[in-house]
Amino acid sequence: MKTSARNARRGVVSHVADGAVNAEVALSIAPGVEIIAVITRQSVQDLELAPGRAAIALIKSSFVILAPADEALRTSARNRLVGTISRVEDGAVNSEVSLDLDGGKTLTATVTLESARALGLKVGGRAAALIKASHVILAVE
Repeated sequence: MKTSARNARRGVVSHVADGAVNAEVALSIAPGVEIIAVITRQSVQDLELAPGRAAIALIKSSFVILAPADEALRTSARNRLVGTISRVEDGAVNSEVSLDLDGGKTLTATVTLESARALGLKVGGRAAALIKASHVILAVE
């Protein structure tokens, strides 16, 4: 599978909460690290998603919002993953920032250069990645 999504994280479905139209699917990508996706019930059936099923979470780097790790933020984003900044690559307009998460996983975000500077994003610093559950695409092989 080839994809333009910068983040493709393999994991195992740990929980499926069924709703009237959509379902919430929890994907464990490492011990203690879960990504929540909200997808249609039809997609859950088509992909045969159930606890124990291997799946891949696809997240565009532009869907990842970064915030200081030590600030208690109240947001509607279902996913909050904290990590250590391992790479910052500045461009003319945007910065690509990689976070090392627990379990040896990495998550990449693309933010404006101005935001990266305002937040003081530097290698070795801590940051929280915020991702709406509806921005997570699930795939199976």
